[in-house]
Amino acid sequence: MAKAKGIYKRGNVYWIRYAGLDGRVVFESSGSDKFRDAEALLIKRKQTIKEGKQPEIKRIANFTFNELADYYEKWIEGRQASAKVKGYIIGELKQRFGNIPLRRFNTVLVEQLQSDLIGKGFKNSYTNKVMNVLKHMFSKAVEWEMLESEALKRIRKVKHLREDRRLRYLESKEECQKLVNACDSHLRPIVITALNSGLRKGNVLGLKWSNVDLKNGFILVDMSKNGERVEVPINQTLRNTLLEIPRRLDGGYVFHDPITDKPYGDVKHSFSAACRRAGIRDFHFHDLRHTFASHLIMAGVDLTTVSRLLGHKDIKMTLRYAHLAPHHTKRAVDILDSTINETSTIQKLYNQGVAG
Repeated sequence: MAKAKGIYKRGNVYWIRYAGLDGRVVFESSGSDKFRDAEALLIKRKQTIKEGKQPEIKRIANFTFNELADYYEKWIEGRQASAKVKGYIIGELKQRFGNIPLRRFNTVLVEQLQSDLIGKGFKNSYTNKVMNVLKHMFSKAVEWEMLESEALKRIRKVKHLREDRRLRYLESKEECQKLVNACDSHLRPIVITALNSGLRKGNVLGLKWSNVDLKNGFILVDMSKNGERVEVPINQTLRNTLLEIPRRLDGGYVFHDPITDKPYGDVKHSFSAACRRAGIRDFHFHDLRHTFASHLIMAGVDLTTVSRLLGHKDIKMTLRYAHLAPHHTKRAVDILDSTINETSTIQKLYNQGVAG
């Protein structure tokens, strides 16, 4: 075909060839599986040569997975609340993939990782989390010009596993208070903060006084996973709790070990112990966030507001709580009944008059 002159395929990627200023033939990858992208690049290169300039071609080095992982770990530190969890996953991925060149990654290689995680008995939710981390790493690799976009497309072809979305929350204020009362002294204000703010565990344990504005009544924190800042209002219960915590002159962390003066790394064991004392089963720290959202919905707060408070980027994430407000759907239909069915009410009154 005439229109394909100077354009050819290597695997799924289109390449172009053209004569440079010195007459030598240049071979260059378009980095795309679309013919139009290659055609546009070829036109651009020929125009540059026509203007008497030699096209500047960026050559991407053959980076390894370890090199990408090192860049990525530095990038997420301080940017994402989930950096600690991601760090563990990245460590496991480094052990598996090590010095494998990024260009060698394909759908089969990543699906094998997925299959191995399933075979080891990991939950689908965890396997999906690993896949999300891996895909985002490769997305950043393309942004950082460590890899061509074609490799990212191959990895993105790996589908997520179906998850049974767990929604566990404390159903009554009495149950919430029972848990609070069962907490050790260091844990109690942490749990109260989580229950009344909806913050993730990492945000609560990493909370600094510089993020707390008691005067204006809000906490400013990078609560969303995408790093966007969210303002969380402080209610009276949370305000009273924060006022009881000794505040150092130089600020620092809100919750910290008085002996080491460092923030608590984790409260898993003390939280589990509190749940046992309170007689609450199958309940994790993250479920405090579910409790926060669930009680707001049951109290009549709209989904959009709850979504904003939780720091959800997409309201679809908040829809999992929608079933907790069935009375809202009934109220909506009742409102409809009083508007479009107004004539039926008039008809009813007329019938009563005739009967009289």
